[in-house]
Amino acid sequence: MSFNSELQLFGVIKGTCPDNKTDRSVYNRRRRKLFDCTEKIRRQPSQKFSCPSNLFIIDSTPVEICKTSRANRSSICTADKIRPEFGYCAAAKTHCFGFKLHAVCDENAVIHSFDFTPASVHDVNYLKM
Repeated sequence: MSFNSELQLFGVIKGTCPDNKTDRSVYNRRRRKLFDCTEKIRRQPSQKFSCPSNLFIIDSTPVEICKTSRANRSSICTADKIRPEFGYCAAAKTHCFGFKLHAVCDENAVIHSFDFTPASVHDVNYLKM
């Protein structure tokens, strides 16, 4: 069984085992602490399946956290190290407020790395970071 979002996960487990259920804020803290571990697990298959390659492809997609009209009032992610910003998506020809998900893969479509940046970071500038 797979869950597409945290909201969906907590909706499914609502009402089941109320004594043992983890609080949502505790869940998020644990998830953030385990990020390095999950990143190591994610990298292992890409290293095993990957052939040495000189060709890499970078692509990004906007991750909008709120509509542009609410951006100045939004307090989402303001305490994080990387803060959301205004950006432009050339493919959709739209402006957005939030982040960009950058992914680097080889010609065999094996993802080698991914990262979130503010929405204003262009794909070319992502390489310089």
